[in-house]
This record gives sequence, C-alpha cells and structure tokens, in this order.
Amino acid sequence: MTNHFPRDEQETSAIIRDASEKGILLSLSGQSTKAEMGRPNQTDASISSSALTGITLYEPAEMVISAHSGTPVSEVVRTLAGKGQELPFEPMDYRPLLGTKAEPTIGAVAAMNLSGPRRIMAGAARDSLIGVRFVNGRGDVVKSGGRVMKNVTGLDLVKLMAGSWGTLGFLTEVTFKVLPKQERMTTLVLRGLKDAQAVEALSQALGSPYDVTGAAHIPGRDRPGASTLIRLEGFSVSVDYRLGELRRLLKRFGGSTDVLEGRGAEAVWQSVRDATVLTNGADRAIWRVSTAPTKGPEFTKRIAQSIEAQWFYDWGGGLIWISTPLSGGAGSSVLREATQELGGHATLVRAPAETRSAIDVFEPQNETLMTLTKGIKASFDPSGILNPGRMYAGV
Repeated sequence: MTNHFPRDEQETSAIIRDASEKGILLSLSGQSTKAEMGRPNQTDASISSSALTGITLYEPAEMVISAHSGTPVSEVVRTLAGKGQELPFEPMDYRPLLGTKAEPTIGAVAAMNLSGPRRIMAGAARDSLIGVRFVNGRGDVVKSGGRVMKNVTGLDLVKLMAGSWGTLGFLTEVTFKVLPKQERMTTLVLRGLKDAQAVEALSQALGSPYDVTGAAHIPGRDRPGASTLIRLEGFSVSVDYRLGELRRLLKRFGGSTDVLEGRGAEAVWQSVRDATVLTNGADRAIWRVSTAPTKGPEFTKRIAQSIEAQWFYDWGGGLIWISTPLSGGAGSSVLREATQELGGHATLVRAPAETRSAIDVFEPQNETLMTLTKGIKASFDPSGILNPGRMYAGV
C-alpha cells in the first residue's frame, strides 16, 4: 500500500485528484490513533495529515485559534494554556481505550466531533468549530467559515464536516473559538445512589441556575460504591456559593457527600472523559450510546437483562458507555433493539476488525436518511475514494 504524507494543501490536492482519476481508494488519517474505530475499509493507499502541522493563527483577544489538521492536540492545548484559554468542549482522548500511543491531531477532533463532559455546558466540538479548509474527493480545495462566529457564510458546511469521519473531505486546516480557562474546578460527589436516583439528581443539578459543567454517574459493583459526580467551575467565590446551594438542593437524595478538588478531581474527570472507567481488559467490546437522559437507566436495565454488561453515565445520563462481551456480535442485537424502542444511537467504539466488519458500527439509518447520506457523499466525493465504507457499507 502506498502511504502519502503531503506537506501542504497543494500537494494534498494533487494526490487526491490523481486518486480520483485513477479510482484509487484512500484511507484518511492523522497519526492513526483512532484507526481501529469505524468499519474496516479496504483501500489501495493512505493519506496522512501528520506532516501538515503548525498553528496558523492565534488571536487571544478574539479567542480564535487556527491550526493545520495534523497539529497535535497537545500543542494546541499548551498554546492556549499559555494565555489562560482552553478548548471549551474538552475533547476526548481515545488512546487509553484503543491502546494507541501516537499524538492525537486537531484535525481528528473536528473530523470525529470529539467532545467530553463539558459538552453539556459548552456544546460539542462542532459548536466551537467556526472554519475549515479541506480537499474534497475531486481534489478541489474548499474553504468554509471564518474567524468569528458572526461569519455565517458556509457555516452549515463547517458543521457538516464535523463528525463526517473523513468521508467527505481531507481536512487541512481547522479554526476553533476558544474560552478563558476557569480559575477553579471542584466536584460534588454523592455516594451510593442507584442509577435512576442518580440521573434524577443530575437532572436537578443541570436544571438549576448553578452552571454545572460536568454531570456523571459511575455505578459501583455494590451500591455503596456508586459515585454521582457534579462539577462546578469558575471564580472561587462563585464556586463556593454554587456548591453550597447545590448541596441544599440535592440534600433530599440522602447518602454521604464529598467534595473533590485539585488533581484528584482532575483525574476523576479525565477518567470520565476518556472512558477509562471501562478499561478492564481489551477482550471486551465498548459501545457509546446517546439517548434521552431520563431513558438512560431503563436502557441499561434492558441491556443487563439480556447480556453481562458494565456501564457508566455522562452528560447527565444522556451518554452511556457500555462494556459487553465480544461473543454474540458484541451484544449488537440487544443494543439495537433498545435504541429502536427507547430512542437513541449506539456506536461500537472498540472491537476487533472481524466484529466491526460483521455488524453495524454506527446506528443504522432508515431509507430516507441513507438516501440523503449517499447523496451528500456523492456531491463531495463522486468517485467514492475517501474513507469508503468507514461509516456505512457501500458509502
């Protein structure tokens, strides 16, 4: 297989145009830290953004940063931290789950719409993504969006690229809106709640005026070990006030409470962000389920009635990470039945290639949505050479 490492946009365009003309199927990547996600696709060559690096624009006063797609996320984070700023959506790092070691790239954050616990307050990566440059399947260079949120020219195209998994174009540059880094972070921990109680408590906290920036529940193997996590960030005086009010608001749920600060709190939220709560062996499948928060406990109850499973909740119960045995299609039929009955989307995040080839990795689309998906793919990539079949077979 030929591996391409273009050094600029023009070289990228030439490679993709040549592949389109010759019908060469291309696998797109950054540093390949997430290459084992999605459906395995049979391609003739690969193209990587790993040589397209560097921050191209940073205006702290305007709270905007642009970078070539192959720029390590860590470089972007360090640059922002130097000016007391951060990516508001707290992008997840999949390396612990997938066992990869290279540096994740900022282009992959946009391409996969990677968002962490703060999504409930700050929105997803796509909500902060305000500009992109990419090369489509024809080899054309496309620029969409701008440096400010008010520039709505092509904004829908920016959102379309976020979460497209490289099936519509090869990103060469991305622009994000950023926010000031919070002065203090603290976490209220409620102990021993059952899943339904925990989700109710999280819903009350999120519905309060106290600006919760993280809301997760980790069931214990025995109920006293369960931890319900509510994060607050901001100026210290404000955090103290909101913490006291939340304690009073949630007092009726009973049980013991703790407050986590400093590195301990950071470590807990990193384990939630990166789903390392479930890294209990690589011989299990891991699913990511989005559903209505109020349906979360019922969803996991149904799963547990059919297969052995472990799970925890993020986003106030709206995001469920589930670990299942690999046998029997990794529990695919059970999860799909639950999403059809209760609503939601289940994505297979980790499993061997043979499993990902045999079952739907992403939530199956109905005929109308699939027709639309195929039409969008054809308009961006008429020869179907970019990450073919990565999300859906034949697309």
